[in-house]
Amino acid sequence: MFSVARTSLLALRRDRAAFVLSFILPLAFFSIFAVIFGGQHDSTPRVKLILVDEDKSEASRDLVRGLSRESSLNVFTHPEPSGKNAPVPPDYTAATAEAAVKGGEAPVALVIPSGFGQHPVGFGPDSKATPIQLLNDSSDMIAPQVVIGMLQKAAFTSMPAIMAQQGMQYSERYLGAYTPAQRAQMQSALDGLRKIQSNMENSSSSGSGFSASIIAVNTRSIVGDNKHNSMISFYAAAIGVMFLLFTASGSAGALLDEAESGALDRVLSSRITMTRLLAGKLLFSTLLAFMQLVAMFLFGWAFFKLDFFPHLAGFTIMGIATAFAVAAFGLLLASACHTRAQLGALSTLLILIMSSVGGSMFPRYLMPENIQKAGLFTLNAWAIDGFTKVFWYQQPLLDLWPQVGVLLGAGIVLFLVARRVARRWEYA
Repeated sequence: MFSVARTSLLALRRDRAAFVLSFILPLAFFSIFAVIFGGQHDSTPRVKLILVDEDKSEASRDLVRGLSRESSLNVFTHPEPSGKNAPVPPDYTAATAEAAVKGGEAPVALVIPSGFGQHPVGFGPDSKATPIQLLNDSSDMIAPQVVIGMLQKAAFTSMPAIMAQQGMQYSERYLGAYTPAQRAQMQSALDGLRKIQSNMENSSSSGSGFSASIIAVNTRSIVGDNKHNSMISFYAAAIGVMFLLFTASGSAGALLDEAESGALDRVLSSRITMTRLLAGKLLFSTLLAFMQLVAMFLFGWAFFKLDFFPHLAGFTIMGIATAFAVAAFGLLLASACHTRAQLGALSTLLILIMSSVGGSMFPRYLMPENIQKAGLFTLNAWAIDGFTKVFWYQQPLLDLWPQVGVLLGAGIVLFLVARRVARRWEYA
């Protein structure tokens, strides 16, 4: 028993790369999750918020300034310019804000309607406060809650004078009219509050949120409200891409088996070249990966009522691009490794890191901003974004060009690098 264990240990030590990777893997994977979750209390992801002010009153301007100062919100009143020297686009309207949320540009939009300044806040069950419209994408369940909380907080921190004035009106309604002396005293207090508010305009708001709903909000989901189990497509893409990466690296590992058995030398001694050999294996891995995606989405359609066939064209385009990219990735890993043990350890390390950062294990919109940007260096993020456009946002096929372009470009680059690395077998 001890002899068998000692022999296995010596065999692992001889393969130094596999030996080192077997210890690096858990440390690297732990570090990724520690970065994502460990600093959440210090770096809460900022919610992108589109803000439309149709009222243009003193109260609405105060509220806009208060929301813009919130560190947890990234407020946009107009689309971003297309370039450095491009003119600033016009402000969002209710229609363009709704279109932006539908297009996935932001998870939430707030529309402050006309007449808000007349009744901005309310107290009690018979409140006559003018409601603000909140338009949201129901795939992001966190963003609307954050925005509603920050909205109530901004009312306290940026509208103290207006709140006091509304409070006076409510007290007069229930307790009776003020005397002239009382009115003069209250007006003096309101003037003092306005001066304090004016001095605070350029300072950052601080403090914790408030749970009291003094501002009325009407919430409307404009994406995903009438869909049945549409989030199944997200999980099918997220989990599917991760396992496609494992499958592609495993199937490409046949190169190592052929090299070890001598079959690769016999194949290369024939008319076939290394380029054609790798291209053939790339084609096989691409077809295998695509068929796996088809099987996964068909399973979702059959058992989880995934709306699959109406989006068949978009699925086919994204499926082929994704399968090609992961196949090329697996081929590069197999070409770079010398043994199956090295391939297993290295592929597990890279795939789990890519999947955790790229959104296969945890939605990217809940990660810190720097991790979200790092996710754009993974195949997972681009594939998930593309499938989300197809199944969730139902965008036209032409809108898939960024995701398809990146995946196809990455696949070509990875294949060319794999061909370069595979030269070692030609000169062995």
